[in-house]
Amino acid sequence: MSPPGSALDFRSAQAVAADIREGRTTAREEAEAAVARARTDPFNAYTALVAQRALAQAEAIDADLAAERPVGPLAGVPFAVKNLFDIEGVTTIAGSKIRRDAAPAAHDATAVQRLTAAGAVLVGALNMDEFAYGFVTENAHDGPTRNPHDLARIAGGSSGGSAAAVAGGLVPLTLGSDTNGSIRVPASLCGVFGLKPTLGRLSRQGAFPFVESLDHVGPFARSVADLALAYDLMQGPDPLDPLCRRPAEPAAPRLQAIADGPLRVGVLGGWFAQGAFPEVLEALEIVADALQARRGVELPGAEQARAAAFCLTPIEAAHLHGPDLKTRPLDYDPAVRDRLLAGALAPEAVAEAARRYRPVFRDAARRVFEDFDVLLAPASVCPAPGIGQATMEMDGQPVSVRRNLGAYTQPISYIGLPVVAAPVNRPGKPPIGVQIIAPAWREEMALAAALRLERAGVVAAHRPPPVPPGEVRA
Repeated sequence: MSPPGSALDFRSAQAVAADIREGRTTAREEAEAAVARARTDPFNAYTALVAQRALAQAEAIDADLAAERPVGPLAGVPFAVKNLFDIEGVTTIAGSKIRRDAAPAAHDATAVQRLTAAGAVLVGALNMDEFAYGFVTENAHDGPTRNPHDLARIAGGSSGGSAAAVAGGLVPLTLGSDTNGSIRVPASLCGVFGLKPTLGRLSRQGAFPFVESLDHVGPFARSVADLALAYDLMQGPDPLDPLCRRPAEPAAPRLQAIADGPLRVGVLGGWFAQGAFPEVLEALEIVADALQARRGVELPGAEQARAAAFCLTPIEAAHLHGPDLKTRPLDYDPAVRDRLLAGALAPEAVAEAARRYRPVFRDAARRVFEDFDVLLAPASVCPAPGIGQATMEMDGQPVSVRRNLGAYTQPISYIGLPVVAAPVNRPGKPPIGVQIIAPAWREEMALAAALRLERAGVVAAHRPPPVPPGEVRA
């Protein structure tokens, strides 16, 4: 255990909660330590702190424990959220300059409320790509988030701050969002676990929108158990989110039994192997062998699904940003502004064609899942590129880093399937993750497969090297 004020802490969320319940530390001490780590954050993961709130909530938890009153399963566990989640009293900037003069949020986002109700202690808000449009978290206004495993490399995005905060030992649990891969890509590059649930499973109320038909929210953690617990605590209908209507179906109690039973596992080929770096294919093979996945399988139409998601993203996003694009265009990151403007100019017929392909691709995936419980695919095309690196090679051709890091995640987001991003255990090598994809509403299958791999030591959260002395926030 790291004492209060120490640099980094790599305990799991449930280990922290147990230490507090059993009197080895207090919620106040844990909150003080998390705030101290945030203030000296060497990764540029944080953009705002709520220290007074954290300390007040921690003191209330300690008082409940002292009085032997019931506390939640995450009582005293520090957590942080991507800065597109509403935090009461804090302006939700969504990584932008434009929103910095907006009114503070009147209430916490639903996901934040539900974790807080379970005892988790909010420490602050985390860096991201502007308006969640990107895969790199090289934010034009707040600077780049640095990968804890190599400070010269990106953390991925758009939830880069969320992944780096867990990977770097700042907090054991964070929240992010995933539209085209924004949980899975940074989880892969930073060597932690991430979950993109089924579209509509977790409430998006109070999370600043990007693309209505593609936006998901989900957790990052250092263990499958923490990931499943956080996911379960956030489940349930939300009358403030019309898409979130499904009753809670807790996954954690079922994981052991599923992990111990037979699993039919397929390995996606075709589009999901094109352009992949050798180490990505090596990681995928390690996981496939461990799960005894003997069959490769094609998901017909994946390339077209990715193209459809590419079309829908700027078009739907441009509707939201139309007024600001007209009156404050120079306040946008140019890389974001130009794509939004392109979306605003696209004919509506393009969006309609992109939407019409969704049921076709959904049916193709449904047919594949008749033979498999989960499917495996890379979570990113390569390990983390360098900060400022504009291009990389795929199949011998230079391509844009920003446009292609999510090549394997976008088709899955397009139809809203649940995915666990799991970090493959490759000692001494840069982090890289795999996607464990399940049928809609079957998150427990992906989590159970990840648990089986974790128990076998095949996947594990990576421990980064010590931060060099003198390194400070970017």
